Amino acid sequence: MAVLATLAYNFFFFPPIGTLTIADPQNWISLAAFLATALIASNLSDRARKEALNANRRRRDVERLYAFSQNLLTIDNILELLNTVSAHVVDIFDVTGAAVFLSDGAKTYYSDLAAQEMIDADTLRATAGRGEPSSDQVEGKHFVPLRIGVRTVGTLGVIGGSPSRETLEAIGSLIAIAIERARAIEQLGRAEASRESETLRSALLDSVTHEFRTPLTSILASAQTLLSDDKLDEAGRKELLSIINEEGERLNRLVGEAAEMAQLDAHQVELQFRLHDIHEAIEGAVEEAGRSLKGHPVEVNAPDDLPKAPMDLKRIQEVLTQLLDNAGKYAPAGTPIHVTAEVSDNSLNVSVADSGPGIDSFEQGMIFERFYRGRGQRSIQGTGMGLAIVKAIIEAHGGAVGITSQLGHGSVFHFTIPLNSRA
Repeated sequence: MAVLATLAYNFFFFPPIGTLTIADPQNWISLAAFLATALIASNLSDRARKEALNANRRRRDVERLYAFSQNLLTIDNILELLNTVSAHVVDIFDVTGAAVFLSDGAKTYYSDLAAQEMIDADTLRATAGRGEPSSDQVEGKHFVPLRIGVRTVGTLGVIGGSPSRETLEAIGSLIAIAIERARAIEQLGRAEASRESETLRSALLDSVTHEFRTPLTSILASAQTLLSDDKLDEAGRKELLSIINEEGERLNRLVGEAAEMAQLDAHQVELQFRLHDIHEAIEGAVEEAGRSLKGHPVEVNAPDDLPKAPMDLKRIQEVLTQLLDNAGKYAPAGTPIHVTAEVSDNSLNVSVADSGPGIDSFEQGMIFERFYRGRGQRSIQGTGMGLAIVKAIIEAHGGAVGITSQLGHGSVFHFTIPLNSRA
């Protein structure tokens, strides 16, 4: 274009006009200056255009790398990460297929079946062994090692597209970092779970030892008295046998609660969901908690037209029994206990209210934890597992459990059962 413009300038402006002849030697200098200026300007313009294109390409690469890193950071599970990272590479970087090979597991994760056929697993392993990137420009295949510092943990292979070597190396580094991060999180989780398991084991041992020792002491003392004293009258013998029977039942209940909590934690309890009237559970719970409710009038406020809810009747009755039993233990003698059931927000809402000492706001967040017992209520028998069992059962029904309480004004324990969660 510069040469054509120079010839046109000569043809139209230098005499003799209309020819390519230059009559005045000075015009050669003007023509040469014009040509040089045109060539320099065109070269500068072409360089600026190429730099603009490269800048836009780098900007797109940075944006894609950022989006890719954001996707990787949302995944903490190592298996989920490995199963999806190749697909993320394909979606974000517009390549035909991708594969990730891990050296320690000697396993390759492909984005799809087509990538599995087109990307050679042997080349992935060889690249991981060498630790150097390689490319096949003819087939459009690129392989880069996944590095953490100087350590190679695997290989990324892509086919199709035209990513730069720098971009591929950046992708490989991000994948390697994400893999190490997910592994570190899983190791931390296992360490934390082990620590919590040890803490739970200690708490269980302390709680069970303390709670079992009292009834065992009573049973042993009564049995030894019966064995050693032949002069006991019939009334004394019956009283000691009654103590042995009651404490034996208490031991049986403690063991049952511990076993049930373990089964609920391990999700080994299969709930039998059927449509039931909440009145059935309330009536059964009031009868079962009769011993704790002595001296406490129970007032039930549950309309007869309440819809049936999908529930495991036995388990919901157990929940209500536990709440009524607690209310009977902690509420002053003679005070009423209120049981209320109503429907709101497509859920059946049930509450048990008492006039007990109440629970301060600090303890309300811990009251449903295993083995936790109120600071001022340690003298009352119990393992601290009852409310934890209540929470596990209600959550297995898809509902929620909570407490509203104020010191000196009693407590209201409430839970919900979704009306359409199961059939």
